Amino acid sequence: MIRLVTFDLDNTLWSVDVVIGRAEARMRDWIRPRAPEYDALAQENHAAIRKSVIAANPDIEHDISRLRERALLATFEHCGYARATAAKLAAGAFAVFLEWRHRIEYYDGALDVLEALAARYTLASLTNGNADFVRLGLDRYFTFGYCAADVGVSKPHTAMFERALAQAGVTPAEAVHVGDHAIHDVRGATDAGMATVWVNLDASAEDPGASATVTSLQEVPRAIANIG
Repeated sequence: MIRLVTFDLDNTLWSVDVVIGRAEARMRDWIRPRAPEYDALAQENHAAIRKSVIAANPDIEHDISRLRERALLATFEHCGYARATAAKLAAGAFAVFLEWRHRIEYYDGALDVLEALAARYTLASLTNGNADFVRLGLDRYFTFGYCAADVGVSKPHTAMFERALAQAGVTPAEAVHVGDHAIHDVRGATDAGMATVWVNLDASAEDPGASATVTSLQEVPRAIANIG
């Protein structure tokens, strides 16, 4: 019997490209009048700085929020700002980014599906990103959640799945993971012994070996019931 259903967030319940693109644009709008040198940097410079930050701080690679803010700090310093000024700019810019990162337009039916499932199962969120389910108000449905920063590794590593199983007090056979990514979600959860529902909204011909495949979120409750 299924007792726990875990959900990926980005690209499972909403389009992350739309959200991040808009958040980065609003962040740049905030930065532009305060540090015009930031915009003048070529994209390859931004990428190189981020890469150098990861190399110097490998322990934060899976903490998307700390990594982004640390990269912002390094970029402002690269632009010639003193450490204290660069830190204030980085904190302000990241706050703007995070505000817009949590302005979500859900896929059709996403919230209705969560509401229906929460009435039958314990729900939890498992994400490699930095979307906060509580900040989004999704704690109406999710009892708990973990991100890669919480466990120190990203999916498909099984740590996040295993943490969820332990917190819910269920065996892998009593749990289903729902997600869009063939590797991070399907392979990761499968390696943890869980059943999987692959959210294939693009109707890809790929076969990642999920327990069930859906092409719309509205199909998820039935897919879970059939697995159960």
